[in-house]
Amino acid sequence: MLALLFPGQGSQFVGMGKALHEASAAARAVFDEADAVLGFPISRLCFEGPEEELKATANTQPAILTHSIAAWRDLESRFQQRLEGAAFAAGHSLGEYSAGVAAGAIAFADAVRLVRHRGQFMQEAVPRGTGAMAAIVGLSPEEVAAACAEAAGGEVVSPANFNSPEQTVIAGHAAAVARACEACTARGARRAIPLPVSAPFHCSLMTPARERMRPLLEAALFEDPRFPVVTNVDAAPAARAEALRDSLARQIDSPVRWTETVRLLAREGVDRALEIGPGNVLAGLVRRTEKGIKVEAYG
Repeated sequence: MLALLFPGQGSQFVGMGKALHEASAAARAVFDEADAVLGFPISRLCFEGPEEELKATANTQPAILTHSIAAWRDLESRFQQRLEGAAFAAGHSLGEYSAGVAAGAIAFADAVRLVRHRGQFMQEAVPRGTGAMAAIVGLSPEEVAAACAEAAGGEVVSPANFNSPEQTVIAGHAAAVARACEACTARGARRAIPLPVSAPFHCSLMTPARERMRPLLEAALFEDPRFPVVTNVDAAPAARAEALRDSLARQIDSPVRWTETVRLLAREGVDRALEIGPGNVLAGLVRRTEKGIKVEAYG
């Protein structure tokens, strides 16, 4: 049984999608549509940079979505046999929008418009420099959560991405994240790595962004997906339009439950997965969580 996986922010790089654009008419059509919908050449930003502009959250999110759906359309047009047996889709954070497009729950034009706003709202929720994120390696999620509670000191710091059994990303106020990194190291973490991000995603500091996104999501047209999308916020399959719409709002200030998502896919009988889009971050996380799922990257 096959699952389709779509990456989130952090997988971007200058040159992403360029080879696809050159080789595939289906992929070119997606980049052209994104340029038209957004009103600026996101394709050129993907292919040529500059890197600092591509890394801006309001640009990164539509860029990754566009690359992911260009790769998906290319797969559909040229390698349909590789998609036989697709039973689930899942995406990491932003990637949940890509999963929704692939499952037919939302039109690409609507999704790319929404994620452009999502990136802007998430960046504007917290003044630059106020928040931070860090990856904690080699400590259980329960220990990370306990370290965050110990280090908060009246500020926000909490688990943001449960990526694998031994990697949890934390987010919150910059000083609280620094204290939590020290607390995690004291509890035995192998590494505590500050991440080069522009905002503290998937924590309560993002609540203003969720509140701004919800009416836009409510106004967008969603259909029931062709196959369930396993949502970040519940780590459960969404088989109805309203469930996916609600998940996309709630996930903004809630943790990404990726480990549970991968384990659910394994329990449901998934034994192979395609990571579709830039990079292969999710393939590595899946291998560290469920060795019985074979993962290929395409994009």
